[in-house]
Amino acid sequence: MLRIFLSHTPEMRAAYYPPRAEAALRAVAEVVVHGGATPLSGAALAEAASGCHGIVADRATAGLAETFAQAPDLVAFLRVAVDISTIDVPAASAAGVLVTRATPGFVDSVAELAIGMMVDLARGVSLHSAAYRAGHPPDSRMGVQLAGRTLGLIGWGRIAQRIAPIAQAMRMRVLVHDPYVVAEGVEAVSLEALLAGSDVVMPLALSTPETQHMMNAARFAAMRRGAFLINLSRGELVDEAALAAALDSGHLAGAGMDVGSAPDQRPDPRLASRDTVVATPHVGGLTPEAAEHQAMDTVRQVTALAAGRLPEGAVNAQAAHRLARIGITPP
Repeated sequence: MLRIFLSHTPEMRAAYYPPRAEAALRAVAEVVVHGGATPLSGAALAEAASGCHGIVADRATAGLAETFAQAPDLVAFLRVAVDISTIDVPAASAAGVLVTRATPGFVDSVAELAIGMMVDLARGVSLHSAAYRAGHPPDSRMGVQLAGRTLGLIGWGRIAQRIAPIAQAMRMRVLVHDPYVVAEGVEAVSLEALLAGSDVVMPLALSTPETQHMMNAARFAAMRRGAFLINLSRGELVDEAALAAALDSGHLAGAGMDVGSAPDQRPDPRLASRDTVVATPHVGGLTPEAAEHQAMDTVRQVTALAAGRLPEGAVNAQAAHRLARIGITPP
């Protein structure tokens, strides 16, 4: 039977690897759990996973070259998330270790949060609620009606494709910029046209060197005065210093953030504390449905490995020569 190390801390396991998934994993493999309160990495992760064929890793557990080099029994590193930017895939490949990722089970959850943040910014829901809770009944203030306004989506992936029809049902115009995908059912435009024409901008692009700080001072200046920025993708897409300056100047009326430059992709606390910012601590995919979907993906992957099959979600199968140890021939 395969031996699997579940790297989640107890807190992360409670949130992101629910009991049904853990029970299903134990049905197909011997499972060793991480009992410490701090995420492991490097040599410490290799030591904790000693003797294990696989590591099922939460998003806070990095896959570093040091781990792959010092875990001679490791065959597969399975990420319970879509994002594998903290996994050194070339190092894993050099060691012959398979890397896998989960499919996006968080699309509906993230899309719903995006719409909620947009409404919140437009109507000042959080600001008014905070004032009431502090014992200071707020003055009424004029809000922004979203019907008739324009939403700009940068990237046409699954989340953007879910958000767009919701916004259209709210009678918003939807602009999309994606240089790699043909956007259907919306208005495909250049990035310059999107920034100039949108009342709300949501960067939903993948995190790559090309998109690092794609929302910077120049891009904020190109946006409409009084527009909102909402980021639920990756923190590195936004230059937070430039965002703070755009909010300070009043050029942007507000921002919504579920991700940022703080640990675990959380928003920077100083930026998140502003009255003009609605922030959540990277909870876009934190619903039972989303968490279970991605956890069960890793169960299916381990099940395939145990049966001698290459699992879905493999990203470096051709280099994973250690698969031969469990009876799988790399393609």
